[in-house]
Amino acid sequence: MINVVNPADGSVVGEVPEWSPAEVTAAIDRTCKAFPWWSRKLAKERGDLLRRWFELVKADKQAFAELMVKENGKCLSEALGEIEYGLGFIEWFAEEARRVYGDTIPAHAGNAEILVFKEPAGPTAAITPWNFPFMMITRKIATALAAGCTMIIKPSELTPLTGYKLLEYARRAGIPEGVFEMVTGNPQEIGALFTSDTRIRKISFTGSTAIGKVLASACGNDLKKMTLELGGNAPFIVFDDAGFDDAVAGLVAAKLRNSGQVCISPNRIYVQDAIHDRFVAAVAEKVAMIRVDQGLQQEFVVGPLINQVGLDKVAALVEEAKQSGAEVVLGGKPHAKGGLFYAPTVLAGLNDDMRIAHTEIFGPVFPIYRFHTEDEVVRRANNTEYGLVAYVFTRDLGRAFRLSRNIESGMVILNSGSVGTASVPFGGVKHSGYGREGSYYGIEEYVEVKYVLMGGLDR
Repeated sequence: MINVVNPADGSVVGEVPEWSPAEVTAAIDRTCKAFPWWSRKLAKERGDLLRRWFELVKADKQAFAELMVKENGKCLSEALGEIEYGLGFIEWFAEEARRVYGDTIPAHAGNAEILVFKEPAGPTAAITPWNFPFMMITRKIATALAAGCTMIIKPSELTPLTGYKLLEYARRAGIPEGVFEMVTGNPQEIGALFTSDTRIRKISFTGSTAIGKVLASACGNDLKKMTLELGGNAPFIVFDDAGFDDAVAGLVAAKLRNSGQVCISPNRIYVQDAIHDRFVAAVAEKVAMIRVDQGLQQEFVVGPLINQVGLDKVAALVEEAKQSGAEVVLGGKPHAKGGLFYAPTVLAGLNDDMRIAHTEIFGPVFPIYRFHTEDEVVRRANNTEYGLVAYVFTRDLGRAFRLSRNIESGMVILNSGSVGTASVPFGGVKHSGYGREGSYYGIEEYVEVKYVLMGGLDR
């Protein structure tokens, strides 16, 4: 069995099975066996089952949120927000199941018709991370099932309890064994079984770029379809004509979500000369007002990091930046509470040569850089192997359009710190991955296009 530990106090929250390779293979067998009959179900029938699952989970969202706080460490208000976000995917794709449309194309012969069908890609697999244990699963499984695919999921061994609870409620809703399977255990073994089984036709992975590359290489052996949502190094650009208070509030909300342990978290904060000093002071003042504590309470708090490895990484990045000349405006060290808590930190006086500028921080650290011109900040923003999301605050409409085109990123967020909802295509470019999740673009990732020529028709 695998013990699941509360990062806020080190207590054991629960345990989940450590599946053997034979047990994982049996679960893959069930996923593949269920595909033919599930794919032939009416779209309405698939949508109705997803809708029933949505209603059951929604009715018990408080219980899901409290469980998530215990195994993940995020605060209760944030957990409830994640559940609303994740439920949105089940609801959206319950409806989208009915809208996987094909086409007709004008024929090249007088006695023919050309049809285009969209068919389910096949049995699929997914591997999800620990930082959003509810939403990451619902976004993947709801899309796959709506498209007519079956799916087997491996959630993170750090936060699997929420996933198993989702599976339990899916069974209550009538989504049967085989259609939705879940396994936990050795990540390398399970990943190898997913990628090597030729019956699995698609894999969706959210996690680090390094692991994504390993999976993509393995999937290349039999040309599996893939959706990869990988690392980020998001720029957050504030021009001197921006709505100042909105930019401060948007930054703080985006950065402290899940204590900064988010792939879309602002990682490099660029502020134009004229407002730089005032902006740094305002951010530090706002961040200093937020309490650091365990998450089972109604108000927003900054919780612990997920484990010692995560804490050590954040501490090392900050220490290196300090030794290279960065100014600590706030925090700059592990929190006095001890354990896995790191003090929310505001750094200024940084430069692009520091390691922190090129590393996904995954912690409550605000590295603020000064910039002069638009061309300069675009060049600096693009000077990264990642391209998941970028944030820009400006009131200049022409500049907003220029940056939305010129920044190398899968998503550009203008004058807001909020990125996600079920109706938008979420995903990145460069080493942040490929493919999209959410929206009607997301369900296209789970279908194959089939062209059919009907010749010999009488006119």
